[in-house]
Amino acid sequence: MCELLGMSANVPTDICFSFRGLMRRGGQTGPHRDGWGIAFYEGKGCRAFHDPAPSCESEIARLVSSYSIKSCVVISHIRRANRGRVSLENTHPFTRELWGRVWTFAHNGQLKGIKERTLTFYEPVGTTDSEHAFCWLLDQIRMQYPEPPKSSGALMRLIRDLATDLGKLGVFNMLLSDGRYLWCHCATNLAWLTRKAPFGPATLIDEDMSVDFAKETTPDDVVTVVATRPLTRDENWTVMKGGEMVVFKGGNRVR
Repeated sequence: MCELLGMSANVPTDICFSFRGLMRRGGQTGPHRDGWGIAFYEGKGCRAFHDPAPSCESEIARLVSSYSIKSCVVISHIRRANRGRVSLENTHPFTRELWGRVWTFAHNGQLKGIKERTLTFYEPVGTTDSEHAFCWLLDQIRMQYPEPPKSSGALMRLIRDLATDLGKLGVFNMLLSDGRYLWCHCATNLAWLTRKAPFGPATLIDEDMSVDFAKETTPDDVVTVVATRPLTRDENWTVMKGGEMVVFKGGNRVR
């Protein structure tokens, strides 16, 4: 299966440290050699990089791991193909527009029968079950709410119900964002941690690299990182339960 990485922060923050751990799993410390991608939100804009090459060998991944792109919301994915050939169009994360905002989606798992579900507003570019699921999910949101709902709670409940429904088709580990919120749905493997004052050191599992976040942050910073498997060996990660969904905004858990 694939692996996911997400970040929600209250101030623009780079994800270089966590991404360096993830990219090693893309063909070096893990079998996910079938492409990778990452999306950074900047205001209402979204800067994305995709490469069907293994992340451990990708020059673009090396650039991303060393170039400090600061963002409040990031979604990344390394792929181990099971549905759809290895190609650029099948590389997560996928993006679409809804209500004048860029929505970004990445998925880990398989969804049997998802392509039997009718699509109305959105069509896949590639051939993965993941992209079809994303198009269907946004279809359902748009049909329920042609305009943005006044209540964020109503939208969160709808996305939770849709994620639960998709989970009935197989394994549905998901990261989803509109640039403000980061929705995280766990089927089998997903974990998160929130870094805030007092900050301390952290050491990657997949690379001999440590960072003392006390020297890299301010006392007001709040940064939450979400990953398929914990990326560091000396921090307390919260492992999510199957069927659980958590939502973050500005680094803080809001649901």
